Amino acid sequence: MVELKTDTSIDAMYEAGQVVGRALTAVREAADVGVSLLELDEVAHDVLRGAGAGSPFLGYHPSFAPTPFPAVLITSVNDAIVHGIPTGYRLRDGDLLSIDFGAELGGWVGDSATSFIVGRPRAADVRLVETAERALAAGIEAAVVGNRIGDIAHAVGTVCRAAGYGIPDGFGGHGVGRRMHEDPPVPNEGRPGRGLPLRHGMVLAIEPMLIAGGTDGYYAAPDGWTLRTNDGSRAAHVEHTVAITDSGPRVLTAR
Repeated sequence: MVELKTDTSIDAMYEAGQVVGRALTAVREAADVGVSLLELDEVAHDVLRGAGAGSPFLGYHPSFAPTPFPAVLITSVNDAIVHGIPTGYRLRDGDLLSIDFGAELGGWVGDSATSFIVGRPRAADVRLVETAERALAAGIEAAVVGNRIGDIAHAVGTVCRAAGYGIPDGFGGHGVGRRMHEDPPVPNEGRPGRGLPLRHGMVLAIEPMLIAGGTDGYYAAPDGWTLRTNDGSRAAHVEHTVAITDSGPRVLTAR
């Protein structure tokens, strides 16, 4: 069931989204060659503490996972697509890092992700990240009253496929509200004009995930959380929480 949020609730979600934006900015500024993923998790945790916010990630235990998620920040490096657990791994020159973060404030959740290169970038990685951002922008542009979920999915998928990238099957965006994952699902590929109509008050996480090698396959790492590309190619993941309003899409996690 899809819950339509009031304008007051959307304003409250914006406040949660701004905590997310501050944390992702702080983590990106702290990420450098030699810095560990656990140190980045602590940076994100500090932002939560300073805002008096909670983490919808820490302790989250979906049915597919063998254990609850042990951190507030998701850190996916190179061939990791999503759900990477922060470890003592220290970032290396040229690593492609995707970070995903959520905050709960006043009973409302914000959720966002970004990808970037640590140190000296490779041209192929720059193109991958730029394409992911273009796919996200296209999805947000399609998130208007009168369109349908399929229009968002088609917009995202068209950008990804035109650039020759793969899209991990079965993973995409979702509704956001009192909980991190709500209805409806928001696929990263689909047919325009299909699916649930978009209405004022819907709040969606739009999150393209791209696989550089062009295939859609992935596997779960031994930790039971991290999803890695089958072909070992690099991946990018970007995301914003977006409110559908009569005046157009409102990005609640803008940085």
